[in-house]
Amino acid sequence: MGILVVQFVLIYSFCNAMFIFCSSSSMQLDHPLTTRLEGNESDRLALLAIKAQIQHDPNQVTSSWNESLHFCLWHGVTCSRKHDQRVAKLELMSLTLVGSISPHIGNLSFLRVLNLKNNSFNHQIPPQIGQLRRLQVLLLHNNSLSGTIPSNISNCIQLVTLFLSRNNLVGRIPPKLSSLSKLKSFVLQNNNLTGEIPPSLGNLSSLEAIGLGYNNLEGSIPSVLCRWKKLTIFSLAINRLSGIIPPCIYNISGIVQFEVLSNQIQGTLPSNLGTTAFPNLQIFSVDENQFTGAIPWSISNATNLVWFQCSSNKLTGQVPNLQNLHNLVVFNVQDNNLGTGKHGDLSFVSELINATSLTWLGFSHNNFGGTLPTSISNLSTNLQMIFLQGNRLEGSIPTGLGNLVNLLGLLMGENNFTGSIPRDIGKVSRLQEIYLGNNKLYGSIPSSLGNLTELTILHLQGNNLNGSIPSSLGECHQLLELDLSHNNLDGKVPQQLLIGLHSLSISLNLSKNHFTGSLPFDIGKLKNLAALDVSYNMLSGQLPSSLGSCESLEVLYIQCNFLEGLIPSSMKELRGIRDLDLSLNNFSGEIPQFFETLGNLGNLNLSFNQFWGAVPTEGIFRNASATSVLGNTKLCGGIASLGLPVCNFKESKGGELSHRMKLVIFLTSGFTLLGLGVVLALIFLRKRRKETEVSTFENSGLPVSYATLLKATGGFSSVNLIGVGAFGSVYKGILSDDKVVVAVKVLNMLHRGASKSFMAECEVLRNIRHRNLVKILTACSSIDFSGNSFMALVYEFMENGSLEDWLHPSTGNEELLEAPKSLSLVQRLDIAINIACALDYLHNHCETPIVHCDLKPSNVLLDKDLTGHVSDFGLARFLQESTNVSRNQSRSIGIRGSVGYVAPEYGMGSEVSTYGDVYSFGILLLEMFTGKRPTDRMFGDGLNLHYYVKTALPKRVTDIADSLILQGGNINVEESHNMSSLILIFGIGLACSVESPTTRKAISDVAYELHSIRENLLN
Repeated sequence: MGILVVQFVLIYSFCNAMFIFCSSSSMQLDHPLTTRLEGNESDRLALLAIKAQIQHDPNQVTSSWNESLHFCLWHGVTCSRKHDQRVAKLELMSLTLVGSISPHIGNLSFLRVLNLKNNSFNHQIPPQIGQLRRLQVLLLHNNSLSGTIPSNISNCIQLVTLFLSRNNLVGRIPPKLSSLSKLKSFVLQNNNLTGEIPPSLGNLSSLEAIGLGYNNLEGSIPSVLCRWKKLTIFSLAINRLSGIIPPCIYNISGIVQFEVLSNQIQGTLPSNLGTTAFPNLQIFSVDENQFTGAIPWSISNATNLVWFQCSSNKLTGQVPNLQNLHNLVVFNVQDNNLGTGKHGDLSFVSELINATSLTWLGFSHNNFGGTLPTSISNLSTNLQMIFLQGNRLEGSIPTGLGNLVNLLGLLMGENNFTGSIPRDIGKVSRLQEIYLGNNKLYGSIPSSLGNLTELTILHLQGNNLNGSIPSSLGECHQLLELDLSHNNLDGKVPQQLLIGLHSLSISLNLSKNHFTGSLPFDIGKLKNLAALDVSYNMLSGQLPSSLGSCESLEVLYIQCNFLEGLIPSSMKELRGIRDLDLSLNNFSGEIPQFFETLGNLGNLNLSFNQFWGAVPTEGIFRNASATSVLGNTKLCGGIASLGLPVCNFKESKGGELSHRMKLVIFLTSGFTLLGLGVVLALIFLRKRRKETEVSTFENSGLPVSYATLLKATGGFSSVNLIGVGAFGSVYKGILSDDKVVVAVKVLNMLHRGASKSFMAECEVLRNIRHRNLVKILTACSSIDFSGNSFMALVYEFMENGSLEDWLHPSTGNEELLEAPKSLSLVQRLDIAINIACALDYLHNHCETPIVHCDLKPSNVLLDKDLTGHVSDFGLARFLQESTNVSRNQSRSIGIRGSVGYVAPEYGMGSEVSTYGDVYSFGILLLEMFTGKRPTDRMFGDGLNLHYYVKTALPKRVTDIADSLILQGGNINVEESHNMSSLILIFGIGLACSVESPTTRKAISDVAYELHSIRENLLN
């Protein structure tokens, strides 16, 4: 009986085993009708709870999570082989799932991998994850998780990989995570974590990769992190960390990737970087910190280096040799103080030819000088971005850039590049961004740029480009921003340009050129444009009604043109307009009421037009500080703070005046005006010998009204200001009718003596003509739009400014910084001869001798050929013919000129004489060749410029000569005849600046001797 029982049991066990085997086999064949086996119910229920928390499943990946399949066969679920029917992996990555993570996740007690990355899970990370003691991989990055990091994740003691990056986590990094002794990858980047880096993390002795970047961590980097001896990736980028990098960090030899960019870290880079410090270095990024000192020369031997970024620091010195860095892909040292500003700074560019994978080259906003090596065109054809802007580079842009066929961005603005834009840039068909603005490029815009069909940004502003806009630019159908402002472009705005560039959405800037004609009707095709600037041109005609179609416009600048007529009613459609400037034109009619309804309008300038009638009072017109209507003399009404007269449109009681009454009034007014004209003519004839008539210059046909000069100078804009003197300011202007470039000297009528200076200068300049005297074109004595007295003199424009600018360049002048100025020995001598000839003419060849009285470098102007012209005759005096007064003297006393240049006898009350001009010339001559002002701080206690030179001659001439003469030009000053020439020049300066007036050289002899020195010097 016992045997039978045993046999039964054995048979039953065998059958049962066979059933399970068959069922298992059928399960592995993934039969759709498989019957669910009895398994671990807690895992199945946990999975269903997780499914219940998923609110959006666009790919229906959890549709298989049902009773027809065993949960081990559900999508993303992998069961353990060792522990039958227990979930070992849950992988639902990159499925666009939305929902929260169920706390029931903690019931999957055999889970080793949880991967939910690249979804949209939200809410907090459930702390129940801490129950997963077998968990090795936790990947929750690229979701929308919030809240803090559960500290009980530290209970997952088998954890090797922890990725929580790219979420919305807040709070501090839990110090308890230091108990994860097996952790190799720890990445919390791109969250909102705060606080300091817990020093306890130094206990993570197995760590190989740390990523804590893109948070708000603060404090210093704990030195205990040096315990991470196995570390290969160190990333703390974009936080608020401060202090220095603990030196021991650089001893972690396995580091391949080192990133601490965008913090507030200080100190210097280790001198052994790339050798004994990080010998395996491939990626090094310390951008946007406070590092000082030089780039270590040791990186020349870091042959594994792929990525090197140290931009936006305070690094100085030269760039090390890069010829061994064949694997380099990115080299970025922008925004530092690297370079010397001299030739040869960019020699490292030629050393990058062997870096065949180079894609990014950035060294903008440094102090690199010299020329750009032509070898740049031989760099890797993989190169995509070149950043060179904001340096002191000069010379022409090398041809051959067309070889860089994969270039996407060419940024070379804010330098001193000259020459034309290379036409072969048009061969780089993938170019998307070109920045060549604020250089000194000239010539026309190459039509080949129209081949760049992927171009999105083109900046050519602030150059000397001329000619018309090539219509081929209209082929750049993806262009978003076009800036051609501040050039010398002319002609009409091409219609094809506006038709083709319907993609423009950021801005179109054509301001400060010489465009003529009307604004094309096709401007209305720019429906997506946010900003349009055509100010300071010579556009005429009426505004096209199509302008209202530019419905995205936020900024519209049309000021300072010759546009006229009514404001088109279609502009009421510009609902988004914020800034509108129509000033300095000839618009007329009533101010449109629809301006009141433009709710976003924050600035409206209608000044200096011909508007008439009542100013509206609603909308933008309620704010006087946001609205300007100056210079429209026929306006009335408006809010009180505008100060306009009250409108009075009522007719007289008697209705219209009778025809007879009108005739009487007309005749009466006519005779009155005629009589007044006769009286004024008699008064004028009587006083014309005593008063200066300012409209009798040779070129009095040029416009001289206040309005004309206002428009010519852009409203006396600070942009056009080229000098400020004792009695007023000088502006560059363009007299639009003749396109004449002029210098306009506007007198400051509040300055005592300004009017007298104006009349004196008019009187002198109308009587003299000489090639070395500044040429006055016309004058204006009028009333401005506010009713104030206005006086101005209009001169021929001198392209090279004043001699002062060249002798003493101001470091505060941006324009001078862009173009360092220096004069050679011969150039200085030529200018000295020009000045001497001018004085000789004034003293000895005018009908009545003239004394300038204020000769100094700022009153000597240089034309495009650097020929000198004496200017500013506001203090000049005629020497009166008299038997009792020497021809060399005037009875006018009290003229002092400028400190340092004024003759010593004037200080003792002596009368004005030509001897005083000779003294000023002598001091000026010494200043020109020593480079020192007579008011220099070194002069005092009895030492002045005259004695400084006198005590150095003849043996120490090189000690006192301007160093720029010794360094530059084609003249070798060390040669004996050049030394002799300098000694002779200084001798003339001394002979002209002696104290005794009557022993000074005659200016005619000075001019002759300087001519002789020049001939000997060149021969």
